Amino acid sequence: MSSTRCAACKQLRRKCPSDCIFLPYFPPNNPQRFSYVHRIYGASNVGKMLQQVEEHQRGDVADSLYYEAYYRIKDPVYGCVGIITVLHEETYHVQCQLAKVQAQIDLLYQNRLYTFDPSFY
Repeated sequence: MSSTRCAACKQLRRKCPSDCIFLPYFPPNNPQRFSYVHRIYGASNVGKMLQQVEEHQRGDVADSLYYEAYYRIKDPVYGCVGIITVLHEETYHVQCQLAKVQAQIDLLYQNRLYTFDPSFY
């Protein structure tokens, strides 16, 4: 048994074995991280998911579960999809603005009102 229990074992009120699958991904100094994941997925399911992937991928899985759980709690209807949609819309608007600016630059080139001077840079 380790001297400090991981956040999962603390919340579940159990001893933390030395080979605890949660310890590397849910440290005792960040109990809210496990709390979110536990509330959405359940401890047993999280343990199963971590065991199903290779050890070098478990950190990414734990991070993904945390972010998905956090945003599902923050926005129960859309969760992560809501954030992705907002970012997609912002990207679209920025691409539209970029296209407009490029069209204006092209128009200036065509009217010979602007010339590119490489020595300027």
